[in-house]
Amino acid sequence: MDIRIDRRDLLLGLLGSGLAVTAPRVAYARVPDDRRFIFILLRGGMDGLSAVPPVGDRDYAALRGALAIAPVGKADGALGLDDRFGLHPALAPIHGLWSKGELAIVHAAATPYRERSHFDAQNVLETGGNAPSHDGIGWLNRAIGLMRQDGAPRGRDLGLAVNEAAPLVMAGPARVATWAGPGGGAPPTDYLLDAVDRLYADSPRFHAALATARDTRALLAASEDGMAGKEPGQSRLIPVFGGLATLMRAEGGPRIATLEVTGWDTHTGQGAVMGKFGKLLGQFADALAELRRGLGPAWARTVVVAATEFGRTAVPNGTGGTDHGTAGAAFVLGGAVAGGRMIADWPGLSPQRLYQGRDLAPTTDLRGVFAGVLRDHLGLPAADIRRQIFSDAADLAFVPGLTRG
Repeated sequence: MDIRIDRRDLLLGLLGSGLAVTAPRVAYARVPDDRRFIFILLRGGMDGLSAVPPVGDRDYAALRGALAIAPVGKADGALGLDDRFGLHPALAPIHGLWSKGELAIVHAAATPYRERSHFDAQNVLETGGNAPSHDGIGWLNRAIGLMRQDGAPRGRDLGLAVNEAAPLVMAGPARVATWAGPGGGAPPTDYLLDAVDRLYADSPRFHAALATARDTRALLAASEDGMAGKEPGQSRLIPVFGGLATLMRAEGGPRIATLEVTGWDTHTGQGAVMGKFGKLLGQFADALAELRRGLGPAWARTVVVAATEFGRTAVPNGTGGTDHGTAGAAFVLGGAVAGGRMIADWPGLSPQRLYQGRDLAPTTDLRGVFAGVLRDHLGLPAADIRRQIFSDAADLAFVPGLTRG
């Protein structure tokens, strides 16, 4: 598509860049009703065998060695889920969601991709195909294209690109807004905004964009006030998750969002309970707890799915870390989730059951998780999901019962 940038487009971008206040990128758009959906992409290959350790699998402890999480009830042991699985201790801030029925976990899950390139694996995760695609369209963008907003024709412009481009999962013909983190410069002053507004008084498009920018800034300012009591450094992720919650709980705010959390490529010094993996996992859990708090009553109508492009090797490498693997774990949480359960066709960790003798074997297609949420939570027809969103997977098995309907 031929994209031309004129002075007004450039000016809008410059104004928008000043609204950036948080580190991970956020892309958002609205859906027809009051339900909300957030997809969190855990870039780098999160180790599902550490995040959700199968402590009840007889082969787990010996296989993982120094990276094994102790059984439930032991010092620094896993947080109890069921007879086979627990949560990493760093996930304590969201452990209570399990008993509330607001957290489900899908284990031994993967995309159809079976190589070990971050770039290609993320491409498959974000486009929803069987193999890397170069069409530049994400599965969530295709889903947005199927939705109507206020009865408007399909394909309506769903937002404003405020700063950075949307991630691939949200990229495509259905336009979405984006909101980025610090580094975009200081917010523009009201004086500057008023002056620019007068300069382009004849542009309805500019006035609509400027109004969106001002509304966003006001919402985020309120979010910053609410975060004033947080301890410095408590979590680098808390401000963006809190800011997103502020935007999504607003009456006219977004209803679909994507977030990225990076840093999961733990080739060295991963650690079991302590170490860089546990630290990042704890920050992620703190941020999820902040998201729940910030959404308030809107949490009851929210589904969050957090997934990674691939898992990691079952056996640690020689540098205290893990290498690129295959299957891993995905989190499904929210007040609209039918949680308190593990979803796993568990393949086991005995040597003969490992994929290629080194990885947790995949038994659930991650696309089935996404498809189940799109159908049961967002109300998209199953036939449209198969034909237009995950067209490479005509026989895709939707994971049923993830949400309360």
